[in-house]
Amino acid sequence: MATYKKRGYKPKPIKEKGEKIEVLEQESTTAEVFNTLDEGANKAEDWVAKNQKGIFTVVGVIALVVLAYLGYNKFIAEPKAQEAMNEMYTAQKYFDEAVAGTNKDSLYNLALNGGEGKYGLVDIANEYGSTPAGNLANYYAGMAYLNTKDYTNAVKYLNEFDTDNAVLGPIAKGGLGDAFVQLDQLEDALGYYEQAIKASANDYTTPMYLFKAAGVAETLGNPQKALDFYKRIKAEFSESDQAKNIDAFIGRAEAATK
Repeated sequence: MATYKKRGYKPKPIKEKGEKIEVLEQESTTAEVFNTLDEGANKAEDWVAKNQKGIFTVVGVIALVVLAYLGYNKFIAEPKAQEAMNEMYTAQKYFDEAVAGTNKDSLYNLALNGGEGKYGLVDIANEYGSTPAGNLANYYAGMAYLNTKDYTNAVKYLNEFDTDNAVLGPIAKGGLGDAFVQLDQLEDALGYYEQAIKASANDYTTPMYLFKAAGVAETLGNPQKALDFYKRIKAEFSESDQAKNIDAFIGRAEAATK
């Protein structure tokens, strides 16, 4: 049912006094809030004023770091990388000739120590280690030392080489395995062969290092691990050179596990 108000009707002020008190309290609270905000703003302004020099110093340092980084890349890193590549050309030429040629030791030594007034791989790795060419020089130097039977230096330089390349990565790890075999540190050798196997699955490096890992595992008295490696060669890389007589190796490993 609708409710109608009579003409001239004035509602009585209910709790008028209480409402006035409540309004006053609200106004007082609001004033306190604004006063607090004003005080906070004043304190912030005072802090900024007192610490303005420090703030600008921090901002300036950040700007200098950014500019220094950009300047380093433009005026130092890029020219240095190009300089390293120029030096690398002759050293790599000697290395390639050593791989393909007959006078291997002398060519490897030229690759390592330099010729024709150019740096060798060792100097390039030491002087330009932060550049791509310097990193690559570690790989070539390690492999050159491995081929000249300086296994300690082979380990040193191959350990410095860092790459995600699907071919060079496993070869570098496998080269470390080869060096540790020659140093009679077979546990280390097996570990690096396993790293070479995991680094990349391909028809060239994977069966080669599976086979080497299996041989080291047998020597260490772990025929079951060797058997697993041999069986993987047969199952996954049946067309590889390592698979040609793999049944004989599997039979020998199986006999040793009994």
